[in-house]
Amino acid sequence: MLSIPEKSLEDLEYNEVLKQCADFAITPMGKERIYLLKPLTDSAVVLNDLQKTSEYKASFDNENRIPNHGFDDLSPYFKLLKIENSVLELEAFRNLARNTETTNTLVRFLEKFKTYYPTLYGCSESLYEEKEIKPTVDGVIDRFGEVRNDASEALFSIRKQIQQLRGKISSSFNKALSQFGNADYLDDIRESVIENRRVLAVKAMHRRKVKGAIMGSSKTGSIVFIEPEATNAQTRELKNLEFEEGEEIKKILSKLTDFFRPYLPYLELQHSFLLELDIIHAKARYAQEIGGLLPEIIEDQKQIIYKNAYHPLLLQSHKLEGKVTHPQDIELDSDNRIVVISGPNAGGKSITLKTVGLLQLLLQSGMLIPVHERSKASFFDNILTDIGDNQSIENHLSTYSYRLKNMKYFLRKCNSNTLFLIDEFGTGSDPELGGALAEVMLEDFYERKAFGLITTHYSNLKALANELPAMVNANMQFDNKTLEPVFKLVMGEAGSSFTFEVAQKNGLPFNLINRAKKKIERGKVRFDATIAKLQKERSAMMKTGQSLKEKESKVKSESDRMENMNAKLKAKLTSYQELFDHNQRMIVLGNKLNELAERYFTNNKKRPLIAELLRLVETENAKRKRKTAAVSKKEREEKKKLNEEVKQDLVKVRREKKKEKKENKIVEKAKPKLAVGDQVRLFDGRSVGSIDAIEKQKAIVNYGAFTTQVSLDLLELVQAVKKRK
Repeated sequence: MLSIPEKSLEDLEYNEVLKQCADFAITPMGKERIYLLKPLTDSAVVLNDLQKTSEYKASFDNENRIPNHGFDDLSPYFKLLKIENSVLELEAFRNLARNTETTNTLVRFLEKFKTYYPTLYGCSESLYEEKEIKPTVDGVIDRFGEVRNDASEALFSIRKQIQQLRGKISSSFNKALSQFGNADYLDDIRESVIENRRVLAVKAMHRRKVKGAIMGSSKTGSIVFIEPEATNAQTRELKNLEFEEGEEIKKILSKLTDFFRPYLPYLELQHSFLLELDIIHAKARYAQEIGGLLPEIIEDQKQIIYKNAYHPLLLQSHKLEGKVTHPQDIELDSDNRIVVISGPNAGGKSITLKTVGLLQLLLQSGMLIPVHERSKASFFDNILTDIGDNQSIENHLSTYSYRLKNMKYFLRKCNSNTLFLIDEFGTGSDPELGGALAEVMLEDFYERKAFGLITTHYSNLKALANELPAMVNANMQFDNKTLEPVFKLVMGEAGSSFTFEVAQKNGLPFNLINRAKKKIERGKVRFDATIAKLQKERSAMMKTGQSLKEKESKVKSESDRMENMNAKLKAKLTSYQELFDHNQRMIVLGNKLNELAERYFTNNKKRPLIAELLRLVETENAKRKRKTAAVSKKEREEKKKLNEEVKQDLVKVRREKKKEKKENKIVEKAKPKLAVGDQVRLFDGRSVGSIDAIEKQKAIVNYGAFTTQVSLDLLELVQAVKKRK
């Protein structure tokens, strides 16, 4: 089980997904087991669970659909079977037979289609088709749930006597009914039933004239209900026979229970199999509902590449409301282990964070996730989250105090097998001090080689992501014209918070916005404005690039079509030329044969005719051989020419690589050594700052508005503090 607190599962709303998934289970036991699901770290077990779910989901879309697996809970019966001399109820035997029949159907099906469902077949390998249970139960209990008459000879005899006696009772009662009816002793209703016995409705005044047992009277006392004397004696005998019948049934059921005791291990295994199948079925149905699938699992390294990833709960909610859900593309790997997401509020930063975390939890619980089929994923031992307002009233902790306590836990648990997710990193305290503390903690997570996503508005964290090689900025796009979020994550650049633009859109007075701008540092405004400008340019470039790609695709398609048409025309011309050459040869050959025929008709000599015919055949054969040899020679020459070209290209590539290495060495030697006070800038940046200090191949660069720590390898000299030798 994952080393994560219950609060993290609550942050990512994991239990809400389990509730939705549990609705697809067809048994109460299946629902309960789904509620208890927890993410796992054993990659072999998780992969096996994912494969089972994927195979079951695939069965919905093909003709070989997995049969129904509905079953009854037999666990109470297992306890009774372990107790000596215990007897199961009639309904228990019917349930045992029904479950066995269901299991047999599934075992036969999975055996037949094990090439389609190899992992599901593995679930049933320890089971077998049990052929004794159902016939044995059917031999004792009929389809109405009653013990059969022929279940034993004694029961058959007792029930036969009961049937005969009931006939006698009916005959005796009818005789008494006729006798006392004719004597006018009976009321208009004539008879009734009391305690499951037929009784005569005798008028109260004649009750002493009718012999038998008084069973009761009417409310008014005008009618007395009497069972005739003869019928009463026969009823007592019937009760004795019914008691004997009950005792015989107990013996039969006891014997049947003893038959099932040796099957207890099989029945428990069968029950586990059916329960597991119900859980897998529920996961597969939920995956079908949200469009879930199994991404490629990477085991040799940590990697998350989610394409078109949806938040399952948001997807379901929007589906009910008829709204559009925006998917996200996220990439985490050894080169980009930590992603710093920035951008405006309500732009989708937190949802992106929760999407990654929730999908990771579901994946490690054996559930398919709503992503594109080209997505990739890995498993993590720890998933740590700090999302939302974490005030703790019980412990008298503020939001910031709680977050610091949480960060302490993060620092203790973070390693290369950790995925951490932090929303609004560093907030809750003074922006400068909180930002500095957040920066050093982020550096610590980075040095521990942990993987993670954070959302922030702090510029120093954005700058840090730009400096460290395995950390990358990302931003949620914002439409600068409508000032509305477009819910699209763009990797590779920081995002502006669009604070003043959003305030303006929401109707805040211009004079207040202008006063606010004057109250903050000019450098900060310019920095935020520059980021906003870069985002706009990036958006425009993306649209232009998309347009160019579409045009390029159309041109390539047209070019391919023309090449294809050209090839077809060449093939047709070659075919026509060959046909023309063949026809010409046939005409020449026909003319020669015609001349030989005329010569033969003139001189009537066979020998010259045959000799000339043989010469013609040999000449034609020699021409064909020469043509075949010429074609083979041409193919050999073309192959030789191609090999020569490949060799020349290889030599050229090797020369270029050698040249590149030499140039890189020269550049490295020529690069001046940086010192405190030098004016420098980033290789890909425009802002110039001065070096305040140098520690361990890292420089503290002062840009005026803020200072930041940058690797020396990323800086280039603009102006030296003193003249270099």
